[in-house]
Amino acid sequence: MALLETEGAKAIAAAIAIFGGAIGTGLAQAAIGASAIGVIGEKPEQATKLIIWLAIPETIIIFGFVVAALFIFL
Repeated sequence: MALLETEGAKAIAAAIAIFGGAIGTGLAQAAIGASAIGVIGEKPEQATKLIIWLAIPETIIIFGFVVAALFIFL
C-alpha cells in the first residue's frame, strides 16, 4: 500500500478527478447547448432561462476541483 501513498499517486488521482469532471461537463453542455439553440430559434424569450441551464453543469468541474484539492492536500 505504500505505492498509493506517494506524491505521484496523489497527483494522478487529482488529475483523474479534474479530467472526469471536465469530460462530464463537456458532455452535459454539448447536449444542453444543442437543445438550447433549437429552443432559442423558436422562442427567443426563453434565452435567459436556457443560459442558466447551460451554466449549471459547470458545478461538476468545481466538484472535481474540490476532490482534486482533497487528494493533494490531505
